[in-house]
Formats: sequence, C-alpha cells, structure tokens
Amino acid sequence: MPSPVEEAAFTDTELDIADELGVQLVRFMRLLTKAKSQVAKLGPDGIERAAYAILFQLVHDGPQRTSKLAEALHAEISTISRQSSSLVQHGLVERLADPEDGRACLLAPTSEGLRVFEENRRQRNRWLAEVLAEWPEEERRVLNRLLDRLNTGIEAHAPQLADQISARSKGESA
Repeated sequence: MPSPVEEAAFTDTELDIADELGVQLVRFMRLLTKAKSQVAKLGPDGIERAAYAILFQLVHDGPQRTSKLAEALHAEISTISRQSSSLVQHGLVERLADPEDGRACLLAPTSEGLRVFEENRRQRNRWLAEVLAEWPEEERRVLNRLLDRLNTGIEAHAPQLADQISARSKGESA
C-alpha cells in the first residue's frame, strides 16, 4: 500500500525547493560535524564528545535505562554502555537502582555532570550568538520557529520514511 507521501503529486517547483533544502541541510550537517570535531579536542577530562549526547538526554529527560538511551539516541546498546561507563568514571553520571525493577539500573547526571552540561551549553550559546550576531533579532526568532517546525515535521514523518525504506528493501529481496 503506497504511503500518503508516495501518492502525493508534487510540482517541479516543490521538488526543486526540496532539493535546495536537501543541499543546504547536507552542508549544514557537514559544518556541524566539522565544528564538533574541532571542539572535540577541547572536551574536558578526555571524554568523547559523543558521550555528551547521553548527558544531554539525561539532563533533559531524567534518569533512564541504557536501552532507552540507545533508542532515543539511535545507537547500539554497547556504544551507550561504553560511553556511559566513561561518564560514570569521570563522575558526570551515576548508576541508580531502578525502582521498577531491582535487577536494572538507571543512569542519572551527577551535580558535576550538571555543571559540565551547563558549561558546554554556555559555550555553545556563545558560539551561536557569535554566528548570528549580525542577524536582526526577528530573523533569529524566525529561524528558531522554522527549525522547530522542520524538526516537528521530520519527527512526524520519520516512521513513514522508515516504513518506506523497509518496504522497498523487502520488495528488492523478494
């Protein structure tokens, strides 16, 4: 059964705009990757920058099991386990007993983890403020609204995309 996206007829103009957005998003992702790799050398205590994604998730969504973190971060449990162990060793995250299942544990940020998170956040905010310093305030606000709208759309359509890719690969292997 075709998805609503497959059934929709898009104009050439709509597809051209989508292509232009795709090019800009790829450029954006490359620039972010470059910026992250440059900052990675400065990470405190030799902690992998990727491990900060775990800290971010724990600060924003509260204590979680490794499996839930892996799902939220689209990563393998073994990767999350290795990175969270590093965070525990550095005193940024602690393991707590899971009140719902005594056999499992939850990961939670420590007070030092919260301090490091806030310092990284301040650094990021200063960098972004510098990048956008010449933009009028209203354009910065519009950018935030549009990125929120784009992210919401991507979140809403991600399951459809996954289903389409899965259906195509099943069709090719049949």
